[in-house]
Amino acid sequence: MKKINEILSHLKNNPEFRKINTSFLIMKFIDALPLKLKKGVKFGYVKNQTLYFVLTHPVYKMEFEYNKADIKSLLKNFKIANVEDIAFFVTNVIDKKEEEKEEKPLYIERSYGIFENKAKDEKIFKKFEKIREIIKNS
Repeated sequence: MKKINEILSHLKNNPEFRKINTSFLIMKFIDALPLKLKKGVKFGYVKNQTLYFVLTHPVYKMEFEYNKADIKSLLKNFKIANVEDIAFFVTNVIDKKEEEKEEKPLYIERSYGIFENKAKDEKIFKKFEKIREIIKNS
């Protein structure tokens, strides 16, 4: 386990993996944001010394505008890849929602519910009749 940590830390400090480090810092920065802002962030990226936040809804854009000074002051603590400014926009790509799947029966009922109910006990007789109804309705 110790060797794995050494290898990962070596790779992390390697200049070729700068983008990985930057994206990791961006994720940590997003996690450090207040909950009301963090919920609206889809992802972030750096371009031309500006940290861009892709937001999920226009309401979050207003919240980011309102809290821009606080976000910039928090950004100074993170020192992300020469980032000097922040910007945010709402994506126009709509997330695909998972379609609700119809419940399919586990098996196809082969019976038609035609049987003679010979139960003498009233409770058992009623249970068999419920079973007959379930079979007929399936």
